[in-house]
Amino acid sequence: MTTAPFELTADLHDALQGFLERIPFNKVLGIELGEMTTQKVLMYLPMKPELIGNFLHGILHGGVISSLLDVAGGAMALIGAFERHQHLSGAERLSKLSKLGTIDLRVDYLRPGRGQRFTAQAVLLRSGNKVAVVRTELHSDDGTLVAVGTGTYLCG
Repeated sequence: MTTAPFELTADLHDALQGFLERIPFNKVLGIELGEMTTQKVLMYLPMKPELIGNFLHGILHGGVISSLLDVAGGAMALIGAFERHQHLSGAERLSKLSKLGTIDLRVDYLRPGRGQRFTAQAVLLRSGNKVAVVRTELHSDDGTLVAVGTGTYLCG
């Protein structure tokens, strides 16, 4: 028995977007959703004064960086879990996906977060029965690589 290739349909995309937009912390940070496909997730973060960590240099707070990497990584893990659980009924899938959470997140801060808009890109490294591993990069608006993260997510 073969399974049809997984597609991120418009309905599924809208459901994911609605889910992510309902998280209050994402709103506080000002995270904007970009592209979401089965290959990658893009999210954006406009700089604002409340997100500054070093007020002398006006750079993005490290906690904001790790949060953005985690949100983008979690979204990518969720898409991977949708693909793995596509054979389940809607209720069963929702039950499994409601358990999504971060198990571990490693962040390497490479350069100061200077800029007016930041881009996080997440790609799925592995999606297993219970755990997904995602790699995420954060770039400033001039293309500078600011930080990278590897997240492990419970998703099943």
